[in-house]
Amino acid sequence: MKITAAVTRAPHAPFVLEEVDLDSPGAGEILVRIVGAGLCHTDLVAAEGLLPITMPAVFGHEGAGVVEQVGAGVTKVKPGDNVAITFTSCGHCPRCDRNEPAYCHSMAALNFVGLRSDGSKSIQDDHGEISGNFFGQSSFATHALTTESNVVKVPDGIPLEIAGTLGCGIQTGAGAVMRSMACHENASLVVLGGGAVGLSAVMGAVLQKCRAIIVVEPSANRRELALSLGATHAIDPGQSPDLAVAVRAIAPQGVDYALDTSGIPAVIEAVPKFLAPRGTFGFVGVPPAHATSLGLPGTLREVMRGGFTYRGIIEGDSDPDVFIPQLMSLYLEGRFPFDRLIKTYPLSDINRAVAEQKQGLCVKPVLLP
Repeated sequence: MKITAAVTRAPHAPFVLEEVDLDSPGAGEILVRIVGAGLCHTDLVAAEGLLPITMPAVFGHEGAGVVEQVGAGVTKVKPGDNVAITFTSCGHCPRCDRNEPAYCHSMAALNFVGLRSDGSKSIQDDHGEISGNFFGQSSFATHALTTESNVVKVPDGIPLEIAGTLGCGIQTGAGAVMRSMACHENASLVVLGGGAVGLSAVMGAVLQKCRAIIVVEPSANRRELALSLGATHAIDPGQSPDLAVAVRAIAPQGVDYALDTSGIPAVIEAVPKFLAPRGTFGFVGVPPAHATSLGLPGTLREVMRGGFTYRGIIEGDSDPDVFIPQLMSLYLEGRFPFDRLIKTYPLSDINRAVAEQKQGLCVKPVLLP
């Protein structure tokens, strides 16, 4: 079928809206008419050529919309259902068997290379094949092919156009605090970075009843938003050249948990200096391209003496069929206001959305086809 998609033809090239052909759903596949798709930092990393997907490609991995067709064997959803789309997983490896799909043994092959599970490409144009199936969807388009493993039904009351943002960045931040590190009541937490992931971590920390929630973020608007969402303190790193001193001025004994969403080496390196004994440091930030051999922060002596735990985190350790409905329920209860992070743009303005996100003028852009 003919669809409109934002196509990236080369690394660092702008997104261009084009008419392309999308295959009909095969066995186990689902055709979704996209209503909204979140713009995530990982989309931009991929568009810079830093993931194994080949160009030209269609990105987008936080889609939501309405099921239009289902392939043979699909029983989870039917045409007309509203769904959010998340990452995909194989469903049968040791990690999937333990309900840990974010660590699926086939995570890279299923989400990052632009191919269906059978090795084919689902998108074409007059010039040839286009990589799709990014995170099992490629939702910067009017329609996307996905599978049963990465769709979650959206109940009434959830604005469908923003529901897809729960599928990656927001569940990553909230899940890091609520699931991966499982921050305990009355704990202290530092969140490095006040973007969508970091602010979702703030909302998760409020739900976990953390006593001190400290956000480190250079943007004044984002610091203000963090405080309004429940952060107890906000630090401007530009005014605090020694981050450890600034944190310990708030938490003299150090903090129980730290979460990096920035991927900035200089920020990460400060963490061992303000972690409390037995503290946990979670990593979700993507380092810059030049940081190919970024070492773990702190000396071996510091890590051993402090009894620190360093924790790599993917997708907030989410089991999407469990955690995304939980976040939706919390939103409906007024306890997880993720809609406050979002600014919508027409899909045709995708390059403006990218620019404004980089400039800090919005937190979480959502593209409306």
